[in-house]
Amino acid sequence: MTNDKQPKVIFLDAVGTLFGIKGSVGEVYSAIARGAGVDISPERLDEAFIQSFKTSSPLAFPGIDAAKIPELEYQWWRAIAKETFEGAGVLDRFSDFDAFFSQLYAYFTTDRPWYVYPDVVPALEHWQQKGIQLGIISNFDTRLYSVMERLQLKDFFSSITISSKVGAAKPHSQIFLVALQKHNCLAQQAWHIGDSLKEDYHGAKAAGLTSFLIKRSFSEIFRGSP
Repeated sequence: MTNDKQPKVIFLDAVGTLFGIKGSVGEVYSAIARGAGVDISPERLDEAFIQSFKTSSPLAFPGIDAAKIPELEYQWWRAIAKETFEGAGVLDRFSDFDAFFSQLYAYFTTDRPWYVYPDVVPALEHWQQKGIQLGIISNFDTRLYSVMERLQLKDFFSSITISSKVGAAKPHSQIFLVALQKHNCLAQQAWHIGDSLKEDYHGAKAAGLTSFLIKRSFSEIFRGSP
């Protein structure tokens, strides 16, 4: 049972809130590209990735058969990776870009590129002990289920809501409403915690949830927890 001073549900973002990438995207891309015979600095890849990611369409496929979603996710990320290496000026150096990308995509399904922030498990345990339901709302793809399990986080959460399956990505209110329905919860009974000002803080607030912003680059905290 929850009391009047605590939420019924706390929703959390995943990447950048619960866990992060060891090093940077550019470092991972660079290391795997080196194995494919392409030498490029992580810094150049980071710059190109940020540009590619910013200009990409949302990772959401409204009205699509669920069976087709994994392939659409794969192609969505392939387009970003291809544009990243093209922007870095080394795309033509790959003898088989599709084989390289297949390896890259599979790598991010494992726990190897990820690490859990040190404050996360104590906070999740604390909220569970208080009888608060926990859920994930993420713009990541279906690989999240595997990653959460490998990082030993999945059992803390009674729901995982991702943009590619909902057909709407944060900050769109639809993804928050779908997550709330899974818990039979009103927006005013729920919190949302995430690291993106636009997608997490403003998105959740616009949907009626109490929202909290984490700035992982400055501190790793879950303050204000009930």
